[in-house]
Amino acid sequence: MGSVNALAQNAVDPNREKAIDSLALEKVRDLGKYIRIIGNKETPYSESTRVMDRAEELFAPDSEMGVSSLAREEIEYYKVREYFQRLRALNYDKVTIEWYDIHYISDLERQPDGRYVGVVTIYQKFEGRSGDQLSYKDTTKKDITIYVEKKETQIAGRTIEFWDVILGDIRVSETSI
Repeated sequence: MGSVNALAQNAVDPNREKAIDSLALEKVRDLGKYIRIIGNKETPYSESTRVMDRAEELFAPDSEMGVSSLAREEIEYYKVREYFQRLRALNYDKVTIEWYDIHYISDLERQPDGRYVGVVTIYQKFEGRSGDQLSYKDTTKKDITIYVEKKETQIAGRTIEFWDVILGDIRVSETSI
């Protein structure tokens, strides 16, 4: 992985690098699980709403998610909550979404505001079924912007600093069969 080598030079303990890498990939995997639950037609409405709330907490404010289709060339972008609502409302009897081959494609780079930014790539396999018939299927390569920033919390009256990972925009880089 080696994604946070740059962090070691700028105030992150080298022993924390692997933990930050793991946290970033864990949050991306969590998002993949949440998307499967929201898109699953058997998930009760109240449960999918609860999962949307949890998933939304993973993102920086105003983040957008790209949506593509083999039927059109343009990629449409939606705010995170709207993306989840549209996913839940897809007009299929059954939706299957699987994320795989999750990996870093860029090292984290320090920004002027002190945050670090990197990119994680995932592949998403999507299937929509009407009855027993496969109605639509594609595989999409998506690039997820990752922000790593220092935060503070109070524990037993003491201020503790820690590094946190926040997801940003999810851009579609290619869509295929």
